[in-house]
Amino acid sequence: MKFLVTGGAGYIGGHTVYSLVNAGHEVVVIDDLSSGRAEVLPEGVVLVRGSVTNPGALDEAFSHHVDGVIHFAGFKHAGVSVEKPLLTYDQNVVGMLRLLEAMERAGVGHIVFSSTSAVYGDVDAPVIHEDAPKNPASPYGESKLVGEWILRDQGVATGLKHCSLRYFNVVGSGVPGIYDTSPYSLLSMVFAALGRGETPGVFGTDYDTPDGTCIRDYIHVQALADAHVQVAEKLVSGQPLQGAYNLGSGTGSSVAQMMTEVARVTGIDFEPEAWPRRAGDPMKVVASGEAAARDVGWTMQQSVAEMVSSAWREYSAAHGVSRK
Repeated sequence: MKFLVTGGAGYIGGHTVYSLVNAGHEVVVIDDLSSGRAEVLPEGVVLVRGSVTNPGALDEAFSHHVDGVIHFAGFKHAGVSVEKPLLTYDQNVVGMLRLLEAMERAGVGHIVFSSTSAVYGDVDAPVIHEDAPKNPASPYGESKLVGEWILRDQGVATGLKHCSLRYFNVVGSGVPGIYDTSPYSLLSMVFAALGRGETPGVFGTDYDTPDGTCIRDYIHVQALADAHVQVAEKLVSGQPLQGAYNLGSGTGSSVAQMMTEVARVTGIDFEPEAWPRRAGDPMKVVASGEAAARDVGWTMQQSVAEMVSSAWREYSAAHGVSRK
């Protein structure tokens, strides 16, 4: 099979490109390289430099005659989206519209959408299932939910085969040289602070949780990449799938627990500072992965320790930060 991966030079997209290549598939990537890096792509992967909001760049990508699309490109920062809603909607909603229009022009009828747990917002349940109420707490979550609705409606109108994957906090590294470069993700901020000799902080220590910090269902980026490949293969092969799946472990770890793991892995002893809550951050988000296990055969095997240690390995190698 041949797949177009939007945002394929980025952190999650790059891992997915490697998973596709390792599974024997051909890959075309469209990426504007605003955060991605062309040098991380495997040999033989076609790169079209451009945005998914640009019809010309999309048409160039689809000229390579792909069987399906895996869509990562977009604005991914929940907290920052509160300050930049127009940018968020432009990248995530307009980008989806332009992509689907290009797919229709090219006659491509299969797409896996990299969605988010942020479509749920705060859910009053110990574990979130796919049918939980959708109450996004940020423009980011809203824009992703709108993207899912657009896919649903296009599916009804044209027979488009689609599947959205809602995942949670992504950490770790499974490919040498590819790591999370976002300045807004937890581990990136913690590692950067440690590298500068500063004390990391926690956004919000007064939540109604056992230690007062947010609880998240962390997922290893390699497990996430593999899930996208598995779903894409099944979708193009015509196997029946739900419209959306949660990708999670069913358990959560608090931000404070992650900080403790960072201290252990890095060998740097620190007590995180308490910072004010960040707008758009739900208190607890933990997912059930039962449906994905049943229909896709996907489960996450990696531990939090593996996630943090692999993330630190790649970050420290890239930034020349030594273990203390």
